[in-house]
Order: sequence, then C-alpha cells, then structure tokens
Amino acid sequence: MAERKGRPFNLKSQPGFTQIAWACVVFLYAPILVLIAFSFNENRSVVRWTEFSFDWYVSAFQNDGIRNAAIVSLKVATSATLIATTFATMAALATTRTAPFRGQGLAFGIINQPLMVPEIVTAVVTLSFFALVKQVTGLTGIGYLILAHTVFCIPFAYMPIRARLEDMNLTLEQAAADLYATPFRVFRRVTLPLMAPGILAGAMLAFVVSLDDVIITLMISGPGETTLPIYIFGQIRRGITPEINAVSTVLLGVSVLLVSSFFLIGRKKA
Repeated sequence: MAERKGRPFNLKSQPGFTQIAWACVVFLYAPILVLIAFSFNENRSVVRWTEFSFDWYVSAFQNDGIRNAAIVSLKVATSATLIATTFATMAALATTRTAPFRGQGLAFGIINQPLMVPEIVTAVVTLSFFALVKQVTGLTGIGYLILAHTVFCIPFAYMPIRARLEDMNLTLEQAAADLYATPFRVFRRVTLPLMAPGILAGAMLAFVVSLDDVIITLMISGPGETTLPIYIFGQIRRGITPEINAVSTVLLGVSVLLVSSFFLIGRKKA
C-alpha cells in the first residue's frame, strides 16, 4: 500500500487568515490614505473635509523653510547615494568576483553591520565619534551628515548589486578574456553594462533610505542642516496642518516611485 502523503501546509487555508490580512492592510494604509485626502482639503482643519483644493501644495512650495529643507535633503541624499553606491559596487565586485577566502563571512558582516545594529545605537555612536573628530580637528559642516548617511546607505546599495553579480553568467566575461581583452576592458565593456540594473536599483534604494532618515539625521545634523523629514518632525510638535500633509504626500510619492522602480529594475534579467 502506497504511503499517503500529507498535504503541504498552506497558511492561506488557515481559519481567519483572510480577515487578519485585510485588517493589517486597513490598519497600515488607511492612515496614509487619510493623510493624502486631507492634503487636498481646502479647510485648514485636518479632521473636517470641506472642498477639494491644491492651495496647501502651493503654500508648501512657497514656504522658504520647506524649500531650504528640501534642498538640504536632496544635497545630502544625492551625495550619500553616489558615494555609497561607488563603495558598494567595489565591495560587491570584491566579494563575488574572487575565489572564496578566509574571513569572507566577516567581510559580509562588516558591510551589512548598519542593518544589524539598531538605528538609535548607530546614531549615538556616530554622534560620539563625530563629536570627538570635531573637537580634535575643529572642522564642522554638512560633510559629517553626508558621511553618516553614506555609512548606513552602503549595505542597502550593496545587496541588489551583489545579487545582480551573483545572478550574472560568467560566459561573456570569460569569452572577452579569451579574446585578449584586458581586465579593465572586460569590466568596462561587459561586466559594468550587465550589472548596471543592479547598480541603479541599489542607488535608488540608498537614495530613499537617506531621504527618509530621521533618527541619525536628528542626532548628527547641525545648524542650517535641517532636512525635510526633520522639518516635518519639528512642525508636527506644533500641530498637524494641511501644509504638512501636502509635504508628507509629496515625500511619500517620491519614496513609492523610487521603491517601485527599484523592484522593477531589480527583476530585470537582461
């Protein structure tokens, strides 16, 4: 008699799964939908709807504080993304295009360390280190904030780049080497174009992480270095206004657009 095989465990078939899933979706996204809806409310109240209007978006665009914070955010996020993606690309090449070596696991752990340590711990440690550097050198400025963002953005850029390299077939690179192409020419003409989707996806993810960061930025930023999330955080203490709803909606839209692009690019195989 053939042995009866048990049915594989299916979480979706468990009692109450559908109801719990929908409840999670509602609790997660209903507040976001309310925020977006009231950003188009003509009334200053954030709890009573009156009429559809773009007035608060215009008001936010004309607000000097919001504009300055947005410029600082873009400056920090762009600089951190470029530097972090460059180092992440080099790290990915060093850990995937070489034979396994002693300490490779330690190298992975060091690269991904910012993901494993609580963000508040990273912020406190970074603040203490930069305070010591400033005391010794006397140097101040936005460079410390960019450096801090670069450090915690590297693993976010590294993961998709490394995944792309591991998914790539070595045939084309080996064929180019057999045709007497130098290692640099192989990298420039073959490896780099093939890994470009991974680099772009990693850069997008790093940009979103840097743009949305609050905790580390709050600890590291100095005078005149207020980013957009920090500005929003400060304004919320005085009360939520439709103008803040409008800024939050724009920031949310940018984040969703970049994260969606990251997943689409990351799935590209050719």
